[in-house]
Amino acid sequence: MVLDAIRLILFPAAMAFAASSDLLTMTISNRLTLALAGGFAVLAFAAGMSLNEAGMHLAAGGLVLAIGFGCFAMGWIGGGDAKLAAAIALWFGFEHLMTYLIYASLLGGVLTVLLIQFRALPLPAALARQPWIMRLHEKSAGVPYGIALAAAALIVYPDTDWMSHLAG
Repeated sequence: MVLDAIRLILFPAAMAFAASSDLLTMTISNRLTLALAGGFAVLAFAAGMSLNEAGMHLAAGGLVLAIGFGCFAMGWIGGGDAKLAAAIALWFGFEHLMTYLIYASLLGGVLTVLLIQFRALPLPAALARQPWIMRLHEKSAGVPYGIALAAAALIVYPDTDWMSHLAG
């Protein structure tokens, strides 16, 4: 029962927090990615995941982290985005990684286009008083890509083994 509650609550709540945090502050906390990694470890152990399977999940997370930091070094994404994507890959393993990355890319593209359009419009006075909206509206500001990463993760999560155990 407790294991099922963790499966239902931990990952989705972390994704909601990551998306809202990135939207409001343009940052994704290291504590969040560490909590996701720790949550995976606890849940994998409690669910009886084999060492081989856990190793493959770790490899998926490590691969995404390496690629993510390469992208971060090139200035294409933020460090928080790279770490969040790696933590999500840890949960999904290679089985769901490609599906996740496709959704994240598509949603990220839509988010970027919408943000470019939003930044081209003048802000109404009522919105201009909100610091997070002003930050989001700045043309020189980045894209809170954590929103797309988290949304893609929530789309893919119901198809993972974490959730299929609940159906059985």
